[in-house]
Amino acid sequence: MEHGARKIERSADPDGASDCPLRRGPDGVWQVRGYPEARAVLRATGTVQAGLGIETVENLPSGLRRPVLYRDGPEHREHRRQTARFFTPRRVDERYREVMVRAAEVQIGRVRAAGRAHLADLSFHLSIEVAASVIGLTESRPGIRHRLERFFPEKFGRPGLTSLHGIYWLLRQTANWLRVYLADVRPAVRARRRRRRDDLISHLLDEGCSAAEILGECLTFAAAGMVTTREFINAAAWHLFTDGALLARYRGADEAGRLAILHEILRLEPVIGRLRRRTTAPLELDGGDSPVTVPAGALVDVDIERANVDARAMGGRPERICPGRPVSEGSGAAGLSFGDGPHKCPGAHIAILETDIFLSRLFALPGIRMAAPPKVGFKDEIAGYELRGCAVECRV
Repeated sequence: MEHGARKIERSADPDGASDCPLRRGPDGVWQVRGYPEARAVLRATGTVQAGLGIETVENLPSGLRRPVLYRDGPEHREHRRQTARFFTPRRVDERYREVMVRAAEVQIGRVRAAGRAHLADLSFHLSIEVAASVIGLTESRPGIRHRLERFFPEKFGRPGLTSLHGIYWLLRQTANWLRVYLADVRPAVRARRRRRRDDLISHLLDEGCSAAEILGECLTFAAAGMVTTREFINAAAWHLFTDGALLARYRGADEAGRLAILHEILRLEPVIGRLRRRTTAPLELDGGDSPVTVPAGALVDVDIERANVDARAMGGRPERICPGRPVSEGSGAAGLSFGDGPHKCPGAHIAILETDIFLSRLFALPGIRMAAPPKVGFKDEIAGYELRGCAVECRV
């Protein structure tokens, strides 16, 4: 059974090349829009991360270890191998499900008590609680939400020393780093220096990471585990509130069925719509009529939003929600929304499960309804969306 279509349209295609799976743009950037081609780029070993603020990270002192998001090659693979145990489905179920349930119940209690709440607030509190448990930020002083919102503002400026605007953003971000370090990371590090625990910060201490390096890793995981999950919860709720048949199906399904619905919504509404890589060696891709070689040193723009609706991978009518749709071999239920290859999001199962635990409880509230739809904003550098202003109400 098919349901609604995409709600968030992020980009037009002025040159009319939306059906071309692979091409070199007039600016020299290679545009990858087909699913098989995009997956091949993300899995290629002859590429490194580009975008996602990597230019700023490259200016850090050479002796400072980069967060895992900005590393590639053997060092990156070894780090992912050692930390994979924190994100296995079994561990998520055994260690974090209880945290998710407790955090979700607290936020549902806020709606029940007041009769009305903003979904972006509820989902951010939830995602902070869950991600903090995985990372090990459990000794934070009050106000972690405010500190993270300042660190990840809705509009970014470009730090620098050549203008007043740049100096302002440089000082602002430095102050925000310091606030998070003093109030969140340092207390957690001190506690784990006294006694190790089974979390990411303890692992980083065992690897010999400095406090500054741990801060960088914590903020990277905060962006991935808190900010993106918050947005997806809002997107999924928006679809369910506005599609009665889909909501009925969600309410009537078991957990596996509900997760399939959420994966399909995420396929259509990837929180990060674009990923970038830079080739370090020639990369041969299937160009349709004949193979195409992307040269070394090229910037490759992987369009997740378009790749996820490639009928070659997703079957018929890929622009519609169809939970459990048959997909091509090797294609994920959520498409490439969690990425692929060495940098595939390790917390995919955490994000989907906590979304379901929260939404299944939200939609069980008596008379729950969407009092105001979300307003859509965008982060152009990642083609990502931000949903704010969605108000929910229930009968008290």
